[in-house]
Amino acid sequence: MSALDTAVRGSRALPFPAGAGLARFVVARNYTAFRRAWLIFISGFAEPVLYLFSLGVGLGALIGTVTTDAGTEVPYAVFVAPAMLATSAMNGAVFDSTFNVFFKLRYARLYDAMLATPVGPRDIAVGEITWSMLRGTVYSAIFVIVALAAGFVRSWWALLALPAAVLIGFAFSAVGMWATTYMSSWQHFEYITLVVQPMFLFSATFFPLGVYPPVLQWVVQATPLYHAVSLERELMLGEVSGGILGHVAYLLVLVAVGVVGASRRIEKLLLT
Repeated sequence: MSALDTAVRGSRALPFPAGAGLARFVVARNYTAFRRAWLIFISGFAEPVLYLFSLGVGLGALIGTVTTDAGTEVPYAVFVAPAMLATSAMNGAVFDSTFNVFFKLRYARLYDAMLATPVGPRDIAVGEITWSMLRGTVYSAIFVIVALAAGFVRSWWALLALPAAVLIGFAFSAVGMWATTYMSSWQHFEYITLVVQPMFLFSATFFPLGVYPPVLQWVVQATPLYHAVSLERELMLGEVSGGILGHVAYLLVLVAVGVVGASRRIEKLLLT
């Protein structure tokens, strides 16, 4: 009896919720596909690292120190590092859950082939979201090592920075895949860029929230990346407060909405 047969029988015997039984096989398939292309898999972490050293260190030499919204004065590079960590998690999750999922769904028809196996539409959705989250986690882990080696980590709370990055990647991968299910051409990815790029620049990534006009502060605080950046910044700078629970709750809501939305859309697209 093959491992797949054993897993299928086990998933039928146990009360797995929809989409949680065979999703691991989707993850395993993606791992096999990238096993010999691991350099491509991890290459996306380079952009946030370059931003960190070009702006955080280079521009930081001119800026000097920054006063955070909590009132702590820190070097500019230390201020920017948590934002780049959150961006690393977002980049890995968004890239994989949009471009790669779109190709598999619309061109390679990979998911149609998967339906010939015991894997169902919700397994596909959960598996792809999990894989995208793992890619964001790898980006984040490498970035944490770089930030630690460069001396940009100031608190023991930073031990929770990587688990926080996993949550960030989970949120963006779920929402990213849900959005991808509504796309029908490559031109639609311009909307992804239209959303991600301004969010990257104006989510308190490079400047404290207090420097924005009061009206724009509400807009900034509504963006997912702002909550991701604030979460990582509180942990890496040791400025943990009750507000961290709000950031976590916001991201958990994104996870729930994205997973449910993506699962339903994939089911509709593949079975109708």
